[in-house]
Amino acid sequence: MSTSASGIHISTLLLYQEMYRFEKRLQTFTDWPFTEGCQCTPEKMALAGFVHCPSENEPDVARCFFCLKELEGWEPDDDPWHEHSKRSLNCGFLSLKQDFEELSLVDFFTLEQERLCIYIRKAGDQQILRFQEQVDSTRTILVNHFSAADPQRPGLRGWGSQS
Repeated sequence: MSTSASGIHISTLLLYQEMYRFEKRLQTFTDWPFTEGCQCTPEKMALAGFVHCPSENEPDVARCFFCLKELEGWEPDDDPWHEHSKRSLNCGFLSLKQDFEELSLVDFFTLEQERLCIYIRKAGDQQILRFQEQVDSTRTILVNHFSAADPQRPGLRGWGSQS
């Protein structure tokens, strides 16, 4: 079992607002590799808040619609609720004491605000990571360019190793 780090897009945010409903989460598990005789059946995955979001290389990726924690590498004996709670201690979905349809409007909006904050934080972190990768790439290009032009230039020594 490992965590995955695929991108989170605005379409995910909009789609996941429907995922408070168990039936909607369950519908995402049509091609789930574990169906019977195991702990991580589609029903148990959906009950634990997961939606199935496979890729070509990772057919068993599941993501919590609320905290956006992604897990992959599922084994038949993995308990979805246990794995989710072990890796996302403060997931608001896991701490629900009642079905979301029984929540007051104030409680639901408070919960939804938390979900949106998680999404914004994760999307921001991903944007920062992409920016840092571009900075590192540009730094390497500049160091290589100016080092090739003047290998004796004292100002370039050690510059490319900065983070």
